[in-house]
Amino acid sequence: MSGAVDHLLSVLDLEPLDLNLFRGRSPQDGWQRVYGGQVIGQALVAAIRTVDPSRRAHSLHAYFILPGDPKVPIIYDVDRIRDGKSFTTRSVTARQHGHAIFSMLVSFQADEQGLDHQVEMPQVTPPEELPNESEMRKNLLPHMPEPVRRYFERDRPIEMRPVEFDRYAGKKYPNGLFHLWFRATGRLPDDPAIHQCVLAYASDLTILDASLARHGRTLFEKQFMAASLDHALWIHRPFRADEWLLYAQDSPNLHGSRGFSRGLIFTRDGTLVASVAQEGLVRERRE
Repeated sequence: MSGAVDHLLSVLDLEPLDLNLFRGRSPQDGWQRVYGGQVIGQALVAAIRTVDPSRRAHSLHAYFILPGDPKVPIIYDVDRIRDGKSFTTRSVTARQHGHAIFSMLVSFQADEQGLDHQVEMPQVTPPEELPNESEMRKNLLPHMPEPVRRYFERDRPIEMRPVEFDRYAGKKYPNGLFHLWFRATGRLPDDPAIHQCVLAYASDLTILDASLARHGRTLFEKQFMAASLDHALWIHRPFRADEWLLYAQDSPNLHGSRGFSRGLIFTRDGTLVASVAQEGLVRERRE
């Protein structure tokens, strides 16, 4: 297991304080606010720990209320809303400094059999034919803007291989499509719940930035102030987050400084395992 993955698992391993009450901590990596995917992942961990292990999370709907402060712990309060025969519902509120900073509903379901269908996975360049991290550092990043270089050069628990990497250099994609292969940088434990939480963590990495693909812009530019406003994740089928997953993203709408983006997540064999939707603030700074 890589050091970054080991650290991510420690971040997701919440401290129990009382019944339905947990404490999470943030990496001290110099960021001014807590990464949204971290809060989603930690909140999902809190919800899972109050549910029968035989039931799996299948959807979550979250709102970001206030920026998180990475210098202090986050308290996660779980409300056991319903334990039904087939479905279980939990509400999670994250608090700091006496205020709610995040709220999320999570639904769990017992395994059921039924009809089955899914859309086909897009035909894109496979991850083995894309530059790996060392090749990106050598051949691509020297030609990228400094914020892009800093982001891709730092040690991360999630390896990412963008298919349309040239969008970071200003190329416009009129169809708004953005494809990204990703996986954990080390082997994860076999517990499916851990893979769900790592996927929830990763689902927020690039989804908001996809709203700028049509414009040849990225959120790495200092001219933009960006923040996730809400986030929805539906988990359809089992998967491993330490194996390559394709994140196919697009943005149907950008208006009023709010970008709306969607994403479908597939395994290497084309199995659709999750869907994502997010609206976020994409505001151009005014002098």
